[in-house]
Amino acid sequence: MSNAIVVAGTELRLFLRDRSNLFFVFVFPLLLVLMIGLQFGEGARSGRVAVSGAGSDLQSGLVERLEDDDVVVSDLAWDDALALLARGRLDAAVRVDAAAATAYDAGEAVTLEVVRGSAGNAQVVEQQVRSAVDSLRADRGRLLALEDAGVPPDRAASAVEAAEGQVVAPELEVTSVDRLSQEFEGMGQFEFGASGQLLLFTFLACLGGSATLIQARRLGVVSRMLAGPMTSGELVAGQILGRWAIALFQGGYLMVATSLIFGVDWGNLPLALLVLLLFSLVAAGAAILLGTLLENEGAAAGAGIGFGLVLAALGGSMFPLELFPDTMRAISRITPHAWAYEALADIQRRDGGLLDVLPQLGVLAAMALALAALGGWSLRRSLARAM
Repeated sequence: MSNAIVVAGTELRLFLRDRSNLFFVFVFPLLLVLMIGLQFGEGARSGRVAVSGAGSDLQSGLVERLEDDDVVVSDLAWDDALALLARGRLDAAVRVDAAAATAYDAGEAVTLEVVRGSAGNAQVVEQQVRSAVDSLRADRGRLLALEDAGVPPDRAASAVEAAEGQVVAPELEVTSVDRLSQEFEGMGQFEFGASGQLLLFTFLACLGGSATLIQARRLGVVSRMLAGPMTSGELVAGQILGRWAIALFQGGYLMVATSLIFGVDWGNLPLALLVLLLFSLVAAGAAILLGTLLENEGAAAGAGIGFGLVLAALGGSMFPLELFPDTMRAISRITPHAWAYEALADIQRRDGGLLDVLPQLGVLAAMALALAALGGWSLRRSLARAM
C-alpha cells in the first residue's frame, strides 16, 4: 500500500508543478463563478440601459427611476448606444428627443424610441422602462393638476411630496409559488455558479491526467516502476489514487475559495464533501479508462476536454437542470454530474440531510466502483501492451 501512496503523491505533485495548470486550476474557475453570479445570480443587476438625448426633466427623471430599480444606466450618444446594444453590452437603448421632453412638460402622452436587445433579460428591462415613464407621467399629472387649480409650482411640489410621505405602500405576501420558484428558493447569488464549476473543473482536472498516464507508458516510466519492488496491483491502485487526489484537490480548493471570496454556503459540509469524494472517484475511474483506451497524449487531452464539457452540459453544470425539458432531464441521468448536482442542490438550498441525498449518493457510489474497476482492469491489460 505504501508504494501505491507514493505513486499517488507523485501524480499530485506533477499536477501541481505543471505551470499551465496555474490559471485553469486556481484562477479561471473563480472568474466563471464571478461572471455567472453577477449576471444570473440572485441580487444581480436588473439590466443595462442607455438613455440618450439632451438634458430635460424627462431624461433626468427616467434615469433616477431606473437607478432606483437597480438598473445600470449610462448617458451615451444614440449611435454609441446602438453600437453597444449590437455587441450585447446593453439590454435596451432609449432616446429622449425634444418632442418627448416637451410633451412630458405639458402633461401630454409621451412617445419614446426604445430599441431592445436580444438578451433574455431585455424584455424585462423594456417593461421597467415603460413602468418608469408611466410613473413619471403620473407624478407630472398631479403637479399640473395642482398648478391648474391655482397652486404655485413650489407649493404644489411640496404638497405632492408631503402627500406621498403619508401614503402607506401596499404589502404583497406570496403564499403560493410555482415549482421553479420553490426549486431555486434559498439559493444565493453565487451558489449555482460555484456548484456548477466545482463539478465541471473537478472532472476536467482529473481527465487531464489521462495524458500523463499515456506519456509515462510511452517513455518507459511504467516499465521501470514495475522492474522495481512494485507489483502491477500497486501501480494500478496508485494511478487511481493519484487521479482521485487530483480531483479532490481541485474540488476542495474551489469549495474553500468560493466560501471565502464569495460567501458561498455549502450547507451540510460533511455531506457536501462526501458528494465530492464520490464524484471525484467517478472522475478518477473515467480518467484511467480514457488513458488506457488512447495511445496519444494530444488525442487524450482533446478527448478529455470535449468529453468533460459534454457531460457537464448534459449534467446541469452550465444550465440549471430544473430548466431542462423532460426528455433532456431524463437523458442527463446518465451523467454523474446530474446526480451530484441534485445532491448539492438538496444540501445547499433545502438543508437536505443524509436520507434526502441517499439515492444520489448510491448512484454515484455505483458509478465510482464500476468505473474504478473497469479503469483498473483496462490499465492492467495495457501494461502488457507495447506503446
